[in-house]
Formats: sequence, C-alpha cells, structure tokens
Amino acid sequence: MKNSDENTINIGLIGLGYVGTGVFRLIESQKNYITQKTGKVLRILKVAEKDIAGKAAPLIKTYRDKITFTDNADEIINDREIDIVVELVGGIEPACDYVIRSLNKGKYVVTANKDLIANRGESLFKAAEENNVDILFEASVGGGIPIIGPMKTSLAANNINKIVGIVNGTTNYILTRMRKDELSFEDALKIAQELGFAEKVNPSADIEGSDAACKLAILSSIAFNSRVTFKDVYKEGIKMVTLDDIRFADDLGYTIKLLAIGSNEENSVCVRVHPALVPKDHILSSINYANNAVCLYGNFVGEVMSYGLGAGDRPTASSVVGDVIQVAKNLDRHRKKPVFGCTCFIHKEIKPIEEIDNKFYALVEVKDQPGVLAKIASVFGKNNVSIESMIQKQTTESGSARIVFITHRVLNKNMNKSVREISKLDVVSKVLNIIRVEDLD
Repeated sequence: MKNSDENTINIGLIGLGYVGTGVFRLIESQKNYITQKTGKVLRILKVAEKDIAGKAAPLIKTYRDKITFTDNADEIINDREIDIVVELVGGIEPACDYVIRSLNKGKYVVTANKDLIANRGESLFKAAEENNVDILFEASVGGGIPIIGPMKTSLAANNINKIVGIVNGTTNYILTRMRKDELSFEDALKIAQELGFAEKVNPSADIEGSDAACKLAILSSIAFNSRVTFKDVYKEGIKMVTLDDIRFADDLGYTIKLLAIGSNEENSVCVRVHPALVPKDHILSSINYANNAVCLYGNFVGEVMSYGLGAGDRPTASSVVGDVIQVAKNLDRHRKKPVFGCTCFIHKEIKPIEEIDNKFYALVEVKDQPGVLAKIASVFGKNNVSIESMIQKQTTESGSARIVFITHRVLNKNMNKSVREISKLDVVSKVLNIIRVEDLD
C-alpha cells in the first residue's frame, strides 16, 4: 500500500445497491465529523458496480470527477492504494471470490453479507489470519444493532450460554400485523411486500426462516466459540401460523414470534429457528413490526439485550461504516494488528432437534363426542407427554370442536410421535398446528 498520508484510509466499495449507496452517502456526508472523532480521513477511492447505468447512475454522475467508478471489481482488489475493501454485492458468489482475493492481497475487508459469513466463514477467517488482516461483519446481523462487536469486546470475558432473538424484520412485521389488525398470513405478507419489508418476487428466505438461520449461525459461532454454519441450524418458517393460532395464543397469555435460539451446552450446541409462543410479560413479546432484538445470557453479565431496526439502508450502512472506522483506528501500515479474528477454538457437536425438550402448543380439531379427550390423553401418556393445560374452543359448523393443549417440557421426538399417532385417531379430524412454547425463564 503506497498511500503516503498515514491518516488517510483508502476504501474500495464493491456494490452500489441499496446498502452500498447508503454506505457511500454516509461516508461522504459525515467525512469531516468522522475525521474530527477519529483523526482518520476516510476516502472512497474506487467503486465497482456491475450496473453503472442502473439505479446508481445519478450518484455516479454527481461524484465521477472525484471518485473512480468501474464495472470491474478486480480494479479494486488489485489496487495497492486501497486499504479496506467493503463488499456489498450480497450472495455467496462472486462475493466469496472477491473477499478471499482481497484478503490475500493484504487488504482488510468489511461486509454485511450474512449468507457469505454463515456459509463460508471458516475459509474467510483462515485467509484473514494467514494474511494478518481482519474481516469485520457487524452489519450481517441486525442491521444497525450493535451485537457482534460487543460480543468480541465488552462481553469477551463472559461464557455466553444462550442467545434468543428476533432477527428477521419481515416475519416480525407480518406476525405483528396479524395480531394487531387480525389479518391472515397471506394478507399481512401482501402488505409487507407493498411496503418493501418483504421481497415481491420470492420472500421465501424471510418467511421460511433461512435469513434468521444465517444470522443465528453467525451469532452462535462467536458466542459459543464453536463453528456453526447455516446448514447446522434447524429452521421452520411462519407460513403455517394462522390467525386462530394468534388468537388462541393471546387467550393463553402468549404472543407468537419467530425466534432464533442458540444454546451452549457442555458438549454440544443447539441452534434453531422457529415460531414460538412467548409470554406476554417477556420483553421480546413487545418487539413489534420490523424491529429486531437479541438477548444474550452471560455467566457474569447476566441478561443483556440489543434492540433496534434490523434492516434498511441507513441502519445497515451505519454498522458497515462503524466497522470501517474500527479498522481505520487500528490500522498500522507498518505493522498490521488484526484484533477481530476468528474465535472458534472449540469444536462442539450440533445437537439434533429431536433430542431437545420444549413445551408445545397443539391445536387439534376433533369430533364433538364423548371419549375424545381420553383417547388423545392415552396417546400423550404412552409417549411421555404430560399436559399442562387445555381449553376447548368453539364448535365448527361441521360439528367439530377445537382443543388447544399446552404440554409440559417434552422431547421433540416424543411430541412428533404423539402428533403422528393422534392424527390417526378416529375421533380426530385434523391436527391443525404444533408450535413450540418458550417461557424464557
């Protein structure tokens, strides 16, 4: 790196989309303020964007006399003047190639790419370590919420034994609208798409839990010091949650949320994303609309929570630029000092979902006749499932009744076996839904 001004940090930005534009505007508008606070001058030297004539064209036209714009990321990766590469193209490829080659060139990397970190994190951290540089990724989880940095710094001395969070704004918005406005899932999703909270073409990554699973894999790897990848995370989405489930949960004192839960056990790690009934008196039940929140449980600090907007160009740009500033403050061109390297020094097995115990909510449609409860209770008892509470709901026009069961804690495999057997009973019309209950004690 040939820049002679020790206090000027040259940045190469790859990707000028929604978040990339936010990062660009934040650095340019806050440049003097950042210098006053840090003593460093952040200088965007080059920007690579495949679609230069697209949505970013007006911004490019405004700054093209001051900054080099290109459609070729290699011009950034191979430029010896660039200190930090900010990768914001998203997805796994070609982003992984860009990041690996940047690290191999001795450049620091900042990214908001959750898919990349959750799926290829091990190889990225290895490349960073081999080249004595860092890769920072605060914005990959929670948008503008500071959570990764605190886990690596102020909470670093704690053994974190549990993570519980709402880390997907789309599903939280949908579930909030279903509860507050008594909307069906389909209607709430349509509104979320119209407002830009959900993808219009294919919202599956959000509503099926994949987005949250990537974020949980990242958080768990850091918190538990053991590598967790996207494929390790058990996931269920919210498509099967109905307005009836929302209402019945409310009657029972619960709110339904899509939770990301990581547990650090003695010899294993349990990581899961699924809808859950959360007690109304727990703080996570009050996290509404597109907001996110993550609770961490440390052996010394106790329970701490980070809360805020989990997506959007401005919150995400804030975290990205925060990482850039962190690198700039620690960057020594004569002797690099990586401080945020991989912390996965323990190998733990992933505990299968079948071996985890939960309380469950079960909604069953039955024939309105004597002996129904006895038959269902017999199946539950045979499979070591005990009932905590039960309420019978309205009788339908077809003569069926609906019964809501809340179980005590039971192994997932025992509950699943019970559901299969109950669905075959002659007195049961249908098992309408099964949702886990998280008391979060």
